Amino acid sequence: MKKLLLYLKTHLSTFRVMTYNKIYISTNTEKEVVDNFHKLYYAASSYNKSWNTTHWRGVRLLKCPLDLWVYHELIYDLKPDLIIETGTSRGGSALFLADMLDHTGKGIVATVDIRDCKIPEDADRVTTHKRIKFLIGSSTSDEIIKEVRELAKDKKTVLVILDATHDKAHVLRELQLYAPLVTKGSYIIVEDTNFNGHPVIIPNSLGEGPYEAVEEYMKSDPTFTIDDYMERHFMTFNPRGYLKKTS
Repeated sequence: MKKLLLYLKTHLSTFRVMTYNKIYISTNTEKEVVDNFHKLYYAASSYNKSWNTTHWRGVRLLKCPLDLWVYHELIYDLKPDLIIETGTSRGGSALFLADMLDHTGKGIVATVDIRDCKIPEDADRVTTHKRIKFLIGSSTSDEIIKEVRELAKDKKTVLVILDATHDKAHVLRELQLYAPLVTKGSYIIVEDTNFNGHPVIIPNSLGEGPYEAVEEYMKSDPTFTIDDYMERHFMTFNPRGYLKKTS
């Protein structure tokens, strides 16, 4: 009895929070709150706020900070030998990923873009980082695929992040080409699946995009599962976009 009373006393505050959440915060209410904040946060970029002003060590990167936190945890846990990133842009995300690899003491980032990334002149920390390898070309071209396959050969752990062109056909093709490079237990992350009402609405959208590409791809590849736990911080720019290779 004493042990039971001690346990209840120790965990009383936890029980109170759980009870409050069950009674007052329904699943529908939670989703509405998260979706509304997501829309506000995303739209604020038009006013030079939120993710449009995110930097890593002075270099711009257009990511949700909550996703970056998940990336850092994944890298710490997986300790990948190779991270493949499609869509370099300013190079900020490549720098972030490479810095995280520094903490594991291993691995490189192969970052792919159709043109030289728009790196500020004072950001030589990106171009000189020993763990970053720049690949110039389309992420789905034969030349680039040949090069990334060579880099991935015999690597124990490979992580892939897709953030290039966001139309469905391109993302689906990327999934078909890059998913086989992912090692068991690691991930292929499809970014910006929040487009097309998931929950963000993009004016003048080009149509179906990353979310729809994931939905179609998952019908044909049973070796991957969607890891909802990666969305535990509620808001993510990559809903249903964290695909874990389970077999």
